Parts: sequence; structure tokens; C-alpha cells
Amino acid sequence: MSINFAFIDGKFSLNKLNLPSRHYHFNENENYIKLLNIGEGIFPKDKIKTTFSLENSSLVITTESATKIYPSKKEFGINSINIELKNSNLEFINDELILFKDSKYIQLFKLNFDESSTFFYVDILSRGRSFENFDFSNMLIKNTFKQENNLEYIEKFDVQGDELKDYINRKNSQNFIFAKIYLKVKNSEEFLSKIHDSFESFAFSSNKKLILGVISSDNMFDLKEKISNIWELYRKNINKKRFILGKQ
Repeated sequence: MSINFAFIDGKFSLNKLNLPSRHYHFNENENYIKLLNIGEGIFPKDKIKTTFSLENSSLVITTESATKIYPSKKEFGINSINIELKNSNLEFINDELILFKDSKYIQLFKLNFDESSTFFYVDILSRGRSFENFDFSNMLIKNTFKQENNLEYIEKFDVQGDELKDYINRKNSQNFIFAKIYLKVKNSEEFLSKIHDSFESFAFSSNKKLILGVISSDNMFDLKEKISNIWELYRKNINKKRFILGKQ
């Protein structure tokens, strides 16, 4: 199951679509794509591939709702995302990831960008369904960010649900929902200073090309409000007004 599309000079082209991958493109004010749910979620052996490129374009993209990962005895569900940016702006706002009890999940995310591009990308991890508490089996994540094919930042981790549950218990934390935010802006020093007015858990990557941050909360509404506030700062930085995703 895969989708491959591009925007060149703001114009959309669909290069490949293997059902049941689906999307909806809104362009009343600015380009906005909503990736629609594939069936009921991601099942064992599913391989979902999303590939797109932007050239001289701007795009807001989001998921329709939470991504559900179903239980598995052996096989992993795989979600692969590959993005190319050239003189463009990308705002990728994911809904939460819900890993069901005994689920196994792999995410492979790659973003290659040039110096003139900007982006805002967010991942959200919940503790599972309302009656679960990090009861998934395995989650493997590899997120790679390159500037003109030169590695800027990479993170790889293999986490078991019991390990994450134990970590939160040892920290005696009430916050069990997490969001990771990755962004690139042009006046990054000034922008990071503004974020630090409210959130201290943001820092530069080693070469200061990216700003990376983690935020947490004990409820999804509060977490998404925090994300929205940071996203609004980002949009002000690129001279854009607040954007409504239409999910309220």
C-alpha cells in the first residue's frame, strides 16, 4: 500500500496510488493534504509507504485520525515515509500513535532538505487504548534528517512496552503522552529563544540545522494545545496565519 505525489511550483501531481492508500487534497487557501485511514489501522505484515517531494511549494499535511497498530504474534507492521524538499515549506502534523497490546511496529522516516527549505514535523506517542498502559511488544523507530544528502541528525531506538512503562514509573511521572517535534527555520537562534519562554526541552542538532524538542502531558487535549502553540510560533516565523486542520 503506497502513495507517491509531488508539488512543483505549488501544483499537485499524483504519481502513484496503490489502494487502499487514500488522500484528500484541499487547496482553498493553501495546499493541505489529509492522509485518510487505511482500513482500520496497520496490521501485522502491512507495509505502508508514503513518498512525496516539494519544489518551490508549501504544504500542510496531516493524518485523518490516530494511527492504530494491531496486535501481532510475530510480524511487524511497517510505516515508511520519504520526503524531499527543495526551496519549500512542509508542515507535517501527525495524530497520535496508538500501539495496541502485543503490537509490533517499525517506522522509517527520511527527510532530505536544502538550505532554503523550512519544516515542522511532529510525532505523538500515546500509552495505548484507554484500558492499556504501554502494553505493546516492540516499537522500532529510525528517523533520518539530511541536508542535501549530508546527514544532519539520526535517531534509532528499539523500545519494548515494559521498558517504557518501567521508565515512567521510576521517574514517578504523571505524564504518559509524548510528542517529538523536529523543525527548521531561518532565524533559528531567535526562534529557539521564543520557544524557551514556555518550553525548555528544545535544543539544536549538532550542526544547528534543526531544532529538536520533546513535550509531554497527562492528557491528549493538553498535549495537542501545546503542539498547536509551538506550531503557531512556527507559522508566524514564516509569515503565515494560524492554520485550522478542521478536526475540532
